[in-house]
Formats: sequence, C-alpha cells, structure tokens
Amino acid sequence: MTSIQAVLDAYFESWNDGFISKNADGIKSFMSKKFVGYWAHSNIDQPEFYTYDYDINGVLNHVKNAKKSFTAHSITERKNGGQIIVTGRETSLISGETFAAQCMFIWEKEEDQWKLLREYIELER
Repeated sequence: MTSIQAVLDAYFESWNDGFISKNADGIKSFMSKKFVGYWAHSNIDQPEFYTYDYDINGVLNHVKNAKKSFTAHSITERKNGGQIIVTGRETSLISGETFAAQCMFIWEKEEDQWKLLREYIELER
C-alpha cells in the first residue's frame, strides 16, 4: 500500500501535469467515482458543490500558467485505517498570482488503492 504522503504528492503532481497537458485523466485516476467536493471563499454564502463528473478539463483549459502545491497539517486514520482525513494548505500559483486555501480531503481505500472520496476547499481570501 502506498503511503498517503506519496499519494498526496502524486495527486498534486497530476494537477500540475494537467495544467500543462490540459488533460484531466491523471487527476481523475485519483478520484473515487463516489467523489463529492465543496469549494468556497469569503464572498459567497454557500460552498459550490461538485462531483466526480465535473468538468476538470474545462478548469484546466481555463487556467493558464498554473502550479499547485500542498502542505499537510494533519493526517488522521479512521474506519480501522480504511479512510484517512488530511487537512492542510493548498497553494496555487496562477499567472503569477498566489491563491491559498485551507483544505480537508477524505481518502478511502478502494481495491487496495487510495481514492479521493471528498474534499472541502476554502480560499483564504
């Protein structure tokens, strides 16, 4: 079983590869088909909701010259090690501008692989 830190590193590298290739296949390979995400920032009242089928290719094509990184603050196992909750800070550099977000990711074992089950991303600004 791959360590969750190695999975996180590979997941964010797949985003960086996707920004270059404009292809979401690598990103989607880390996501559970049951994936649910929430994205928010200070200027909206309710988080935006999205699922496995959201248009990641559209996001990749819309964003130019981008790179993501992630620093984990806590990694907590639950469900007898079948799930891992990761909290931390994502930093995106988009066309020279930095966007930081606090994140919570829920990873779950599916057929002996870690898959992203849920995420909550809250932009800091």
